[in-house]
Amino acid sequence: MRGVTAAGSKAVLELLPMVFADPGEARARAEQVVRADQSPLHASIAHQVLGIWQRDFGDLRIALRHLRRARDLAARAESADREADVLATMGVALVHAGRTRQGLASFERGVTRGTGHTRARVLYRRAYVWWVLGHHREALEDVRRALPVLRQVADDIWTARALTLRATVHLAVGAVDRAVADFTAAEQLWDTTGQEHDKADVVESRGLAAFRSGDIPAALRLLDEAGERYAKLGTPTYMLSIRRCEVLMAAGLAPEALAEADAAIALLDRLGGQSTRKAELLLAAARAARSAGDAHTAIARAAVAVRLFAAQRRKWWQMHAQLVLIEARVATGRRSGRLVADAAATAERLTAFGSPAAPEASLLAGRIALALGWTADAERHLAVAARSRHGGPPPARMTGWAAQALRAQAAGSRRGVLEACRRGLDVLDDHRMTLGASELRARVTAQGTELAALAQEVSLAGGGPRRLLVWSERWRATVLSAPPTRPPADPVLLRALTAYREIAARAEEARTQGRPVPALDRERRRLEREIRSRTHHRHGTSPGAGDRLDAARLLDRLGDALLVELAVVDGRVHVLLCGRGKVRRFGGGTLTEALAEAEHVQAGLRRLAHPGAEARLPLVEAAGRRLQELLLGGAVPHLGPGPVVIVPPGALHRVPWALLPALRDRVLSVSPSAGSWLRARETEPPPDGRPVLVRGPGLATGGAEVSELADRYGTATVLEGAQAQVPRVLTELDGAGLAHLAAHGTFRADSPLFSALRMADGPLIVHDLERLARSPYRIILSSCDTARLASVGADELLGLVAALLPLGTAGVVASSAPVNDEAVVPLMLALHKGLGAGLSLAEALRDARAALPGDAVHQATGWAFAAFGAA
Repeated sequence: MRGVTAAGSKAVLELLPMVFADPGEARARAEQVVRADQSPLHASIAHQVLGIWQRDFGDLRIALRHLRRARDLAARAESADREADVLATMGVALVHAGRTRQGLASFERGVTRGTGHTRARVLYRRAYVWWVLGHHREALEDVRRALPVLRQVADDIWTARALTLRATVHLAVGAVDRAVADFTAAEQLWDTTGQEHDKADVVESRGLAAFRSGDIPAALRLLDEAGERYAKLGTPTYMLSIRRCEVLMAAGLAPEALAEADAAIALLDRLGGQSTRKAELLLAAARAARSAGDAHTAIARAAVAVRLFAAQRRKWWQMHAQLVLIEARVATGRRSGRLVADAAATAERLTAFGSPAAPEASLLAGRIALALGWTADAERHLAVAARSRHGGPPPARMTGWAAQALRAQAAGSRRGVLEACRRGLDVLDDHRMTLGASELRARVTAQGTELAALAQEVSLAGGGPRRLLVWSERWRATVLSAPPTRPPADPVLLRALTAYREIAARAEEARTQGRPVPALDRERRRLEREIRSRTHHRHGTSPGAGDRLDAARLLDRLGDALLVELAVVDGRVHVLLCGRGKVRRFGGGTLTEALAEAEHVQAGLRRLAHPGAEARLPLVEAAGRRLQELLLGGAVPHLGPGPVVIVPPGALHRVPWALLPALRDRVLSVSPSAGSWLRARETEPPPDGRPVLVRGPGLATGGAEVSELADRYGTATVLEGAQAQVPRVLTELDGAGLAHLAAHGTFRADSPLFSALRMADGPLIVHDLERLARSPYRIILSSCDTARLASVGADELLGLVAALLPLGTAGVVASSAPVNDEAVVPLMLALHKGLGAGLSLAEALRDARAALPGDAVHQATGWAFAAFGAA
């Protein structure tokens, strides 16, 4: 051997364990060894290290060139174990390149050439490949053969790898408890090593185990931690992206999952990375697109994934991609006997593989058969799917109860349908309440949309108006039934919120000066991701799923008021008129027509906020009359003269209800749900009832009403100028009896929890408000767009008003449109005059509108504001 010292030989031998402890350093040292023209044995090790680095983090074509060279050099060195070790590494690379047959042949030669300890390592890597291919029994058998040898020679690194792999295989077949035991044992071993990449891998795997156990917040936290560890090592994270996509979809964040999968695919293509990982990422993207309602993208991604898996001889994976492909085709409206057969065959193969997805495929086959009128076939497939309702993770039980509901519907059992829907939604309720973040609670409800809609259809067909009311409430604004978990004293989150506020303020200042802000915008987006991520890690603490609506209690508490709940069933609006001891139903128009008309009204209000648009007023009023026909229908003559509470579905939250002729001159309030109104009605005000007045910067009138209100209330806490900073504002708002905030408001449709009120030091966002122990009993948001909410999930709302109602606020006044600053001042002064006379927010707002001048700007301003809740 030329130029080899004992120390140098040891250094070369240390390169292989280093590749997963410090990949970048291992690569640099291996390149030095190759350049130094070392002995065949040492050069073989160096080329193998370079091959591993390229295989896992770079270009597979380059990896295979290095590994072939490493194999040839091992043969020249006449080291059978060295050659066996390289053959195993090459087998993994060939399988990841999609050359499965050649890869398995390489392993056969490696098992034959290797002895003892080396053969055990070869068996471990072949077990890994069996897992990649979806051959779980074979993977467990090879691990079983390898582990005793690895333990006998006290090879902690490879023993930990084998345990981690076995745990991952257990997860794939649904054996979560076994997986957790193996992950725990592996982690104890990793604590004794310096293998940082493997340590990150086990954190990632624990995240997957948490997810399989139903703990989404823990899964997101662990996957984020693994991502931070990988980032320090500078290594790509394709498998992490695949797992994050799965968890994000379960959390109701399918668009984010699709974006992550597509970004990882683009990176992998750029680097010439593993074909196996590309197929898995395509499958993840297809699932995410399907969950996001983008069936055509799902079909495109799934079709390519099916072809790649087939070419790679990965039948387990191919069947999962086939399931997504069939689901996406059905989502486009396709129904055929061929699709039934394909779904049934997929279910059979998935069952044979022991896949937890098998019930989903049986449900799909049954659903298609029902649509075709093949009741006997449907019953057979649905009965198989329904078996999963009594065990397993929440998605599996939801699948089972959905199948049971469809079976009952086909059998004509209304009671059976409602019982299955109730049980399925109870499962989702329990799952939802494990989540601490209001955003996740809201978005995950989408998984119950089918059951809730089916129950409403059955109730409409034969259950009477009161039952339809109960089921309309069963899955409406459920997030507001219990407050989100209050963020702990998380210093990372608090620092991120402070930094976000500072960056947003700097960007706003730069824009007003006409300076570009791309760097600030990038940092703002990064901080938004960090804030969302930290809030998603919170666990739920609220017991149960919140109160169920008691219709009798609601009718009793309404008194002289009427509550009008708008239920949408099969695309049509049904008006449920509640009051005077009974619930009556009236027909309305289609939701599609109502949404289009509401958009016209909003556009008109935006124009009327500026002087000179008076000609638009008759058009807006005409649109209001059309909206009344569509939304209230035959209920109008039965409204009577008393107060009215409107409970619209989430899609109609932006309707300016005071514009409708039948509601214009009456006491009117809006609530996301009847249950939410009832809780607000029974909320007690705080004992001290102290008022807080806040004036933000940049208002055209300077927030002129605040000075007059300060004189009127005398003892009010007034925050303006430098005092109107977010930390001080939050301190004063907590537990206040009445709060009035005059500030610029912005609504973020793309990320509603970053909707904001502009304070002296930057934006006060929804994430800030969720830190309040108790929000003000009454709060008046004298701002544009503060009543705008994002409709997400099944029928949930996210935004400023939605954040306040579960935190102790019984009444809010806010605007659903941009408003004229000058016209707002007299409206607000008149509103507070009514409050001073002992009126409720709804009564005071009705009188304040009537006191406004009759010009178009003031009228539009009055219509834009609404009273929410019951205070």
